Amino acid sequence: MADEHDIALAVERRRAVRALLSAPLLLATDDDFPLVRRHAEWLKSWFGNFLGYRLVVEAGFARLFKPGLGPGRGRPLLRASGPFTPRMYTYLTLGVAVLLTCPEQVLLSQLIADVRAAAVEAGIALGDAQRPTERRALSAALRQLVSWQALREEQGTVAGYADDDRAEALLTVNRDIVAHLVATPPGRSGTAAEFVGAAAEPGPGGTRHAVRRRLIEQPVVYLDELTAAQRAWLRREQRREERSFLEYAGLQAELRAEGVALLDPDDGLTDVLFPGVGTVAQAALLTISALVEQLRPAPGRLVIGVPVPEHVLDGILADLVDRHARRWAGRYVEDLLLLREAVVALLITMGLLARSAPTVADAESTETIAAERAVDARAARGDSPEGGLVLLAAAARYAASEAVRS
Repeated sequence: MADEHDIALAVERRRAVRALLSAPLLLATDDDFPLVRRHAEWLKSWFGNFLGYRLVVEAGFARLFKPGLGPGRGRPLLRASGPFTPRMYTYLTLGVAVLLTCPEQVLLSQLIADVRAAAVEAGIALGDAQRPTERRALSAALRQLVSWQALREEQGTVAGYADDDRAEALLTVNRDIVAHLVATPPGRSGTAAEFVGAAAEPGPGGTRHAVRRRLIEQPVVYLDELTAAQRAWLRREQRREERSFLEYAGLQAELRAEGVALLDPDDGLTDVLFPGVGTVAQAALLTISALVEQLRPAPGRLVIGVPVPEHVLDGILADLVDRHARRWAGRYVEDLLLLREAVVALLITMGLLARSAPTVADAESTETIAAERAVDARAARGDSPEGGLVLLAAAARYAASEAVRS
């Protein structure tokens, strides 16, 4: 009986962990919110000890504060029509700042005026309020705040402002949620780069928290992206970490000489499914298969990536379009450059392709590597012009055979 209770407890806690990793702002209306409240103290302890994340659980919401991973490693907010734009993020940030001090109820017109006034005070240049692009950006930011329940629409909707600058609505502000939206206070940073760097600091957990965060937030972590100390820690602890991620988060670790990937059998902790459906996803999978077949390196020293010649990628895509023209979306078939850009963007997002640039390991000295007893991962991506494409090691696991039925 005790064993059954322990198993049920572990299952509940794993589900709560996954719910918070998937939705760092969990609302009372979410199915898993009662589970998070039930195990709140255990969850606060686990997230704090294992990842260095802070968890706040209130009567109406739970907020998991996940620090950033450093420059170039952020993931955008996604809307039905695509990711948030820089302008939308600007309006979202200004909106949060205004809502912290505005009345509990506010008219949409007054909120918009306050947002624009806050921009002037902060020295942020906004476009003409009458321009459709500005209205759409502000409307998207306000709709996001409504989806987070930081704003509640009592009469009218914020969506109407995108098409009509005279649209009006009465809004109620949930200041408790607003106050918990920003994960890292920006006040102590003088520049954007300082802010991004400060947000990614692992804190007292140091190496173990830095590596675990990368593992749980990225599709794959390559050795040359880690410092010598981090590589040494990961190699020493990888089997123990493999068991922990499986037990507490339901993630299976794939350990390779080139790095580590955490795989989710349920596909619940990803915002991008791959392999997936649709022209771009199919083209990306077939492109990877062809690239792996043509560029697979010979066994020997550590190879994390190999350069992709421009003509090779273009030839593969042209051949795929010829063979799948009747099955794929016409706009991609007719515009090979558009297809190329979409395929490359997806594969970079999944950690299967990268733009060539010096890695963390490339800057290390022989003395540092020896002192940490770490794997030498310098020059593990070959010699490619900066900005050129590099096929990364994890691509090999997606190499699929292709069969076309007439």
